[in-house]
Amino acid sequence: MSLYTSRSVIIITCPKRLAPYLEQEVKELGFAIDETFVTGVRLSGTVNDCIKLNLNLRCASQVLYSLQKFEAEDADAIYKNLLMYPWETLLPDPGYFSITSNVNNPTINNSMFANLRVKDAIVDRMREQRGTRPSTGSELTGAVIHLFWKNEQAEIFVDTSGDSLGRHGYRKIPGQAPMLEALASATIYATRWDRKSAFVNPMCGSGTLAIEAAMIATNRRPGLFRTNYAFMHLQGYDESVYLQEDALLEEQIIDVPGLRIIATDYSARAVENAKKNAIAAGVADLIDFAVCDFALTDVPAGENGIFYVNPEYGERLGDVKELEATYARIGDFMKQKCGGYFGYVFTGNLELAKKIGLKAKRRIEFYTSTIDCRLLEYELYSGSREIKTNKEEPSL
Repeated sequence: MSLYTSRSVIIITCPKRLAPYLEQEVKELGFAIDETFVTGVRLSGTVNDCIKLNLNLRCASQVLYSLQKFEAEDADAIYKNLLMYPWETLLPDPGYFSITSNVNNPTINNSMFANLRVKDAIVDRMREQRGTRPSTGSELTGAVIHLFWKNEQAEIFVDTSGDSLGRHGYRKIPGQAPMLEALASATIYATRWDRKSAFVNPMCGSGTLAIEAAMIATNRRPGLFRTNYAFMHLQGYDESVYLQEDALLEEQIIDVPGLRIIATDYSARAVENAKKNAIAAGVADLIDFAVCDFALTDVPAGENGIFYVNPEYGERLGDVKELEATYARIGDFMKQKCGGYFGYVFTGNLELAKKIGLKAKRRIEFYTSTIDCRLLEYELYSGSREIKTNKEEPSL
């Protein structure tokens, strides 16, 4: 029985508050969702399905394929159960594997001990069956086995991803306090952008939002920038399946005539780094970069685009008093220069957001790391306030 063609439970994890956007992505790839929860979704499929998911998802962290569920009161029970699993049919010889875990059990106060017992069981089983000991380590460059253990319920998975999918692989120069690429994608999905009209991104920093917008608009997927996944290091791996999915990534890129993505920053170094990241992502020709104060950013007239800014918010960068003036200027700029647009401000400081001086139409919840954030949406009317018809929101 090959994992690549046998169906089992698949859990796709993501950062908190990204699950609705991950769910929509998975559905648009043609998969049925069995359950959506706070940090991911559950469905069923094969490891070959996991290959497609790994290459295409923007909002995911890991794609986990379930091997076995069992009850375990303590770490010894973990060891005994996993010692019986036929790891020699799963891991190549010679092989290298890593262990990760999510553990919440009263007998364990250090998840690394649980990892050690998983590793011991696999190593002992392999030594017994093959007479050789496989290599292990913390670098997620080979096969990855994941333990989920809550109270007395344990489940062991193959992590088909390895390194997190949340980092999309093109960003070589991250800049200060960069937004995770998966989070940037999810926040763009949360806007009303139609992926054809202008996307204006002042304070662009390392360019993540503008680059993700260009990638979403043209259907460029994160798999274009990555060549190693954990699924490649299991027995039975058929490279032709991966190459077929990889080829589709190029074929599905689309052209969007007249697309305007504008990214500015007052820092020449930031803009230069953003350009380098855009080149690495293959979208440099789709983004108009400029060095200027955000208030001098060009906002194309006559468009129904979006204005999206991610200013500092005093948690990690910037002085709060100085930022109060900045937020007030952002509000003035949106009122004076962005008529007809939807404005978006991503911030982790709602007190600062009050200085914008506009009433948010929506407050969409996100986290960045452990900071409780909001994507604030402002409907910016051109001229006198007019009644707008609700347009259909774009799909992912």
